[in-house]
Amino acid sequence: MRLTRFRLLVLLVAALLATGVAPASATPAPPGTGEFAPPDQRGPRLGVPAAELRASLSCNGPLTGLTRDPILLVPGTTLTPEVDFGWNYQRAFDRLGWRWCAVTLPLDATGDIQVAGEYVVHALRTVSRAAHRDVDVVGYSQGGMVPRWALRFWPDTRDLVDDLVGLSPSNHGTVVSDVTCQEPCNPSFHQQASMSRFLQALNSGAETFAGIDYTVAYTRTDEVVVPNAGPAPSSALRTGAGAVANIALQEVCPGHVADHFTIGSSDAVGYAIVVDALRHDGPAARARIPLTVCAQPFQPGVDPATAVQDFAAMVAYAGDDEGNAPDQPAEPPLAPYLFPR
Repeated sequence: MRLTRFRLLVLLVAALLATGVAPASATPAPPGTGEFAPPDQRGPRLGVPAAELRASLSCNGPLTGLTRDPILLVPGTTLTPEVDFGWNYQRAFDRLGWRWCAVTLPLDATGDIQVAGEYVVHALRTVSRAAHRDVDVVGYSQGGMVPRWALRFWPDTRDLVDDLVGLSPSNHGTVVSDVTCQEPCNPSFHQQASMSRFLQALNSGAETFAGIDYTVAYTRTDEVVVPNAGPAPSSALRTGAGAVANIALQEVCPGHVADHFTIGSSDAVGYAIVVDALRHDGPAARARIPLTVCAQPFQPGVDPATAVQDFAAMVAYAGDDEGNAPDQPAEPPLAPYLFPR
C-alpha cells in the first residue's frame, strides 16, 4: 500500500485506541504452547537455493582475525539494508572500526517471514563460521523480530548469537495490521498483525533463550508498532531464560519524541542503547546511557547536512509498493516444521 494510505490507517487506529475501541482481529487468541514444535526440535533444511542465500549477505570487510564479535544488520519491512542502514549505522560502525554484515530479505522484507527467517539462519551460520566468533544482531522493526524466528525454530543458531538488539521490533505485532489487513495485504503485514498465527508460533514456548542477551529499544510514540506504550508494549520480550532489557527511549529522556522510522535510523537515544548493549556483557543498561544523548539531534553516522533528505528517501522507499510481494487476502499457511514431529 502507498504510504499516504498507510498513514491514514495508522491515524484511524490511533483514534480507535484513544476512544477505547479495540480494532477487530480476524484471528483467534494465542493457543497453548503444546501446539507448536518444542524448542529443542531440530530445524529443517533450508529450502531457499544456496546461491540466493549467499547473494543476500554482504560485509564491510573480511571476517577473519576479528577481536570483537561481528554485527549482523537486519532491515525492517519494505526496506533494504542500504536504504535502512547505509546512511546511519553502517557509517557509524565503520568509524568505530567494527565489522558488520547485512542481510537483504526477499521482496524488501514484505514476503513470507518464514522464508525470510531462512536468510537469517544462513547469515548467522555463515558469519559465525567465517569469524570463529559469536554474532551480535541489530535489527529494526521486522528486522528485530525475524532473528527470533531463526532462534526459535533452528536451535543450532542459539549457540551462534551473543546479543540480539531490536529497535522497535514487532515482537508481538501491531494492531495497525489488524485494521489494514481487513483488506488484502502483503504477506509480512498479515504476519505482523497482533494476533496472527505466525506470531502465535513465534512466541510459543519461550520468547528468549539462555545464553543470549536481548535488548529491546522502543518508543512510546511509535505509530507503526502499536501499542508500544502502557504496561505491555508490543516490542517488549517477556518470557524465557534469556537476559532481557526492555528500554523505552522516554525512560532515558523523558518527553523524548521519536516515531517508528526515526528510532530505526537517526535517533541518538536508540543508537546509544544499541552501542551500550554491544560494548558490555549482558543487555543494555538504562543507567549507563549518558543523558547528553537527549540533546543530540542525530546519532553518529548521520550527516547533518543531508539528514533530512536521507530520512525522506528512506520513508519514501518504505511507502513505495514497487518490488513488494503481491497483496493477498490472508496470511501464508504455517510451514510443517512448526509442529511436533
